[in-house]
Amino acid sequence: MPTPTKGPRLGGGPAHERLMLANLAASLFEHKRITTTVTKAKRLRPYAERLITFAKKGDLASRRRVLGVISSKSIVHELFTDIAPAVANREGGYTRITKIGNRKGDNAPMAVIELVLEPMSAKQSVVAEAEQAKAPAAAAAPAAESVDSPESADSVDSVDSAESAASADEVAAEDTTVDAEAGSADEVVVVEGTVEDEKK
Repeated sequence: MPTPTKGPRLGGGPAHERLMLANLAASLFEHKRITTTVTKAKRLRPYAERLITFAKKGDLASRRRVLGVISSKSIVHELFTDIAPAVANREGGYTRITKIGNRKGDNAPMAVIELVLEPMSAKQSVVAEAEQAKAPAAAAAPAAESVDSPESADSVDSVDSAESAASADEVAAEDTTVDAEAGSADEVVVVEGTVEDEKK
């Protein structure tokens, strides 16, 4: 037995409710926005979004399922050719409900339900661009790793060691000049980069 929906049923019976939701969905797809009561808008939202999800699949079976609900072929054609491509990048949330106050006659709370056809927000587009930029960067990473090969690392180490040895020779040469100027009794001999003190 099917699980009953939450809240009061729309219309007089289940068949009336099904036809009412189908007509509301057809009007929403035709006019892109409709004004109705808040209760009907909340019940219409998941119903219409499911039909849009079928339209995004775009195959023949999905088209036949939507035609089983909405009998107008022109509205179904518009749903599959215009609305579905416009929301192709969205993962859901194809409709928006905006409350507009109460109706004048019976004080029923009213709302406008509309399709969200504008492009994604700036934040979502920035995230999408970042993901697209990350894909080429990931492809370029293996090429960068091949440049930093072990041989190049060894050559860098050898250059660093040669520079440090040259700086040590310069320091040793400065020490010998200082000692010679001081006229100390010790004689300084430099043999292949090492400093040896020999006393007379």
